Amino acid sequence: MVFNFNPKSTLLFVFFFHGLVYTVLLLLKGLLKETKSNIWLSALVFLSTLYIVPFMCGYAGWYGSNPYREFLFYFPFQQLFLLPPVLYFYTKSLLDTSFSFSKKNYLHFLPALLYLAYTLFVWLVDKVMLKNNYFHQDGRDKDFAGWYQALGFLSMFFYLILSLRVYNRYKTLTYQTVSFAEKILFAWVKQFLLAMLILVVLRALFFVLNPEWNNFGNKFWYYLCFSILFYYISISGYSNYFQSVIGLNHSNLFYEGQDDTQQQNATDGPDTKTQLNAVDTKEFELLKTEIERAMIIDHLFKNPELTLTDLANHLGMQSKRVSQIINQGFGLNFNDFVNHYRTLEVIRILQSDKPSLITLLGIALDSGFNSKSTFNRAFKKYTSLTPKAYLEKIKQQNGIKS
Repeated sequence: MVFNFNPKSTLLFVFFFHGLVYTVLLLLKGLLKETKSNIWLSALVFLSTLYIVPFMCGYAGWYGSNPYREFLFYFPFQQLFLLPPVLYFYTKSLLDTSFSFSKKNYLHFLPALLYLAYTLFVWLVDKVMLKNNYFHQDGRDKDFAGWYQALGFLSMFFYLILSLRVYNRYKTLTYQTVSFAEKILFAWVKQFLLAMLILVVLRALFFVLNPEWNNFGNKFWYYLCFSILFYYISISGYSNYFQSVIGLNHSNLFYEGQDDTQQQNATDGPDTKTQLNAVDTKEFELLKTEIERAMIIDHLFKNPELTLTDLANHLGMQSKRVSQIINQGFGLNFNDFVNHYRTLEVIRILQSDKPSLITLLGIALDSGFNSKSTFNRAFKKYTSLTPKAYLEKIKQQNGIKS
């Protein structure tokens, strides 16, 4: 029997083919550019591609005859204990510049190794020792055994939560340490993780509410959604050219040891009650003035890639202290603090005679913003108006017709 191309098998085959292509492309990109995240993503895409093979081949009729049937039975396509930790380590390697795979990390792959040993044992007993389908006499693929699917579901849920925690920590520290946070936020990673989490939860709900949903023919929508998701992250990961500049495990991080609530406060604008060190009021005000001077007089905000370290070095202060003063003294994280001065600079130019000589985007870029979207969001955040609306307001005040 050859591959039966019908609507279901053909659609999954398209994702299967593209999955193999992106596996190779990502691996080559990772090796040539020495980016570990691309190598991890290559492994993730490959495992995701293998994951849909049983259903793709099942809809194509391969479970109905040999030798296809036995090949599908004995080859462990669905690596439910391997795919989740690979997803987690991809997230870590992409977002954390300080991440280095250590010996203890191998423990994450112990369940996958044990399952591989189990599948090898089944094959040896059935095909080499007994030459009879002893383990497969029930006519079911071991990859779809209830215990394996259930544990695989729990594993995926667990590692998705871990990955989201890594992302949230990365987001918090990004807003605290760079002035171009939106440029390196990797929003598509969070979108993928949340979408995958929703898909996994929906799968569990469908199984609880309707156990018959677990039958082979009823799960096409799940595998189709899964295929779309891994195809999405394949494209996003391959086309991404930004690199993280944040090390999540550095000993000098400002929020190491804080709980998630405190970290979230830091992203939105830290609570002044959360203090790192007691600082004398007079000294605190002097340091605030020094930081303001660096912005107003030295115009450090015009550097589109300004970091907290850059500002600290300019002031001859420790990064921790600068972060503390900005958080507590101004009620802002570093990213919003710098964008505030960039917005003020844009407003100053708009109120002068220069707007007629330069575009809004040109003004924004000259003021330190690195993208139109970041400029629009920051400007509206501080003025409650879009840049165009603000400019129109100024023209009306000056009696200038649009």
